[in-house]
Amino acid sequence: MDTRRPVTLGASITVFVIASIFVALRFVSRIFIVRKVGLHDYVMLLAWVLDFGFSFSLFYATKYGLGLHSSEIPFEDQFALNKATYAFTVLYNPALMAVKTSILIFYLTLTRNNKIFQIANYVTLAVVNAAGFALTMVNVFQCHPFSASFVPGVPNGATCIDIVTLYLSSSPVNIVTDLAILFLPIPILTQMRLPFKQKVILVVTFSFGFFVAVVDVIRIAFLQRAAISKSLALKTIHLQNNTDADFSWYASLSFMWSVVEVNISIICGCVPSLKPLVTRLMPKLIRDTGDPSTTPRSHYAVNESPITVPPLIAGPSPFTRTPEASPSSSVGSKPSQTGSRSLSPRRRSRQASDQPMDMLDFLTEPGHPIGDVETNTRTSASYPPDITFFDFVNMKTPASMLKLNNRESIPPIALATLLFFLWGFAYGLLDTLNTQFLRIVRLDAWHSLGLHCAYFGGYALGPLLVGRPVLKTWGFKATFITGLCIYACGALIFWPSAVLTSTVAFTISNFIVGFGLAVLETAANPFIALCGPQENSEIRLNISQGVQAIGSVLSPLLAQKVLFKDVKDVASLVDVQWTYLGIAFFDVLLAVAFYYLPVPEASDEDLEELANRRKHDNQTKVIGIPVVWLTLALGVWSQFFYVGAQEVLSTSLERFVANADPSSSLTPFDYLTVGHSVFAAGRFLAAFVQWFIKPRWFLMASYLGVIVFTALSMRTSGSTAIIMTMFIYLFESGIFSTIFAISLRGTAQHTKTASAILATAISGGAFFPFAEYAVYLSHGQPYSWSILVSLFAAGAIFPLYLNFVPTAQKQVDPVPNEYLRRHRRKRSKPSVAKQQEKQTHTEGGVLSQPRSFVSETDMLPDLPTPREVHLSPRTRSADAVHDDSSSSSRGQSQSSSQDGGKKVEFAET
Repeated sequence: MDTRRPVTLGASITVFVIASIFVALRFVSRIFIVRKVGLHDYVMLLAWVLDFGFSFSLFYATKYGLGLHSSEIPFEDQFALNKATYAFTVLYNPALMAVKTSILIFYLTLTRNNKIFQIANYVTLAVVNAAGFALTMVNVFQCHPFSASFVPGVPNGATCIDIVTLYLSSSPVNIVTDLAILFLPIPILTQMRLPFKQKVILVVTFSFGFFVAVVDVIRIAFLQRAAISKSLALKTIHLQNNTDADFSWYASLSFMWSVVEVNISIICGCVPSLKPLVTRLMPKLIRDTGDPSTTPRSHYAVNESPITVPPLIAGPSPFTRTPEASPSSSVGSKPSQTGSRSLSPRRRSRQASDQPMDMLDFLTEPGHPIGDVETNTRTSASYPPDITFFDFVNMKTPASMLKLNNRESIPPIALATLLFFLWGFAYGLLDTLNTQFLRIVRLDAWHSLGLHCAYFGGYALGPLLVGRPVLKTWGFKATFITGLCIYACGALIFWPSAVLTSTVAFTISNFIVGFGLAVLETAANPFIALCGPQENSEIRLNISQGVQAIGSVLSPLLAQKVLFKDVKDVASLVDVQWTYLGIAFFDVLLAVAFYYLPVPEASDEDLEELANRRKHDNQTKVIGIPVVWLTLALGVWSQFFYVGAQEVLSTSLERFVANADPSSSLTPFDYLTVGHSVFAAGRFLAAFVQWFIKPRWFLMASYLGVIVFTALSMRTSGSTAIIMTMFIYLFESGIFSTIFAISLRGTAQHTKTASAILATAISGGAFFPFAEYAVYLSHGQPYSWSILVSLFAAGAIFPLYLNFVPTAQKQVDPVPNEYLRRHRRKRSKPSVAKQQEKQTHTEGGVLSQPRSFVSETDMLPDLPTPREVHLSPRTRSADAVHDDSSSSSRGQSQSSSQDGGKKVEFAET
């Protein structure tokens, strides 16, 4: 007899027994050592009680046939099996919800003084409980009428939800919350001022949650296998009555892994609570016996002094308004200047009153006996003030992006360009998967455009609702992390949408992915444009956007030839969802990496200071409006219509090619790939061309090219029309980046808001494909591209304004070396300043202007010589005075900067 009962029963009993032991040890530690039981302990006890019922129901179901084929189960056992499986499905979500709630309540004790992480904990707690309650209700009322849940078979007129399908479609909620629980404490733990060994132990302890995520993925794999196996028999994956589905066989291993998941979660949730017990039984395992920090306080090294261990984050966070703040500013108390012990008030109070030690005390305690609560953490005055030391991360605080020259801006630009590739790759995958989904569920072109509209609908809301507030409040790094997390959630929602073959769920997933990428683009585009000398903004942005275009070329090829090659039915559509699970995990890991990487920022004050260099040029009025705001308004206008035209071309190209040359040996997909390749190459070409000509000239030529070649493609046929279409891709390639960079010039402290508005203009891609398709249905393919000509013509108003309004020319033309200089000690050469005043920038491109490379010594800050570094401040001041008097005797009128850090005033260009 073919059976799965032994493996199901054996694995389930083993993990339940181990979980029970961990719960018992947790309460031994809390009652007899810590002498304090918290709310999270009681909730974990509740989770174990629910787990007992949950696991026992599986044992009971296995006894009555779970793991056997339905045909092999005696009829008299089916009623007992149905009751046991019903109890199992009802208790799964409450048990898992209680475990996660206990862990999150414990996290709240770690983040009580950090609002950002407290908010993240509360949001995760709300998601866990709301989703758990909703799924529990669905399982309770899985059959209609209710009595049909227990009787063998399904009575006539009754309907029941397929539990395997329900579990699989709800998997994204578990994955999202698992990842949140896994990564939420890591930033706090890595920034605690603890000895290295103890910090490693803490991070490893909390990282046990990784096993829960692994088990969840394994469980999903078995659920997916069960769903696909059923689909081969039932020819569909939609919700079905569980008769004829061989439920007891297909669901057995899936249920087993559900028990493993819940019990592993309990084990991981109890591990941090065992530290007091381990400290009492095996102190050497935790104590840093070989670390100098474990020596008595009187044996500190020179220039070292003990400090109080802060209960929370002791280092800077990317979610602070002032990223340049010193790490020491967040430490709970100042370093002691004596050799005496320095205890936090909280610990002194507890020690004086002999109160029981709580969980947070034990997390931050070294491996000393209970009576000695003094920490071993020390700090050294030998670290430079610009070093942020987290034990795990040792990095310099990055300079403002507005103060970077070309060479210095390369590393952060390369880092941000990875995000451009990411959303280009995502866009290509989405487009291909949408096509396959529509083919499988047999939806028409209007539904296809609806999915397209949902994606760009995310751009209508994301930048202003989320992107701008996060960017203005916490900066570029936080916006990158937020966008990546939202994007990961959208990718995970492809699981239920594919399993249920639900158009609504698929539309929602497209919207959330677009929303997340819109938040990313709100920060990424201005980051590239501002990171370095401003005269190269258009060049940098075109290069990064070129990398994004490469992603949009590679992903459809990969999807068409590898990932979605065999996607011909619902079962195979479910199988490719592993691609999106991989994308989600990659997004989360990238967000974690961004948390620790030194991403430069640009404060509103710096942006305003840079814009004030050309204040007169920016504030000159045109038709009563300051030119900078008129430029921004027309840039938003142009961006809206350009993106609309770009998406009209993208959605109608295959149809246009099939109409123009039906006998071609190449498929429409091949022509689309060629067009995207030309588009990618065109962006790199645009970056190169703008070394020689001004961006406004390039923009004018690009719009003229797309209008001309669109008109020619409408008037020709065959391969000639297709070649004209490829030229449209070439000329449109650099328009987006150039509009974005030009429109941001001079917006000062409003630059981040301007970026959010420009990102919102990308939503133009949501609307105009509908208009083009309607014209195609009524007047045919060639005439439908009159919409394309009209959109390009509307967008061309912007370059006309830039090139024929002198005030606008002066405002947007690049100025050499336009970036914030660092503080100088010596005066700038007056000949350089005088030369800058006399230069005119109405001729030639940026290559014809003096460049801001490090090789130009006149443009470099005057740093102290090695001899000056070792001089006392008084001697250096005397030297500075001597330099000033010497300069005055030579007749130079410009005042030099003082050693106290004042800025040199440069002539406005």
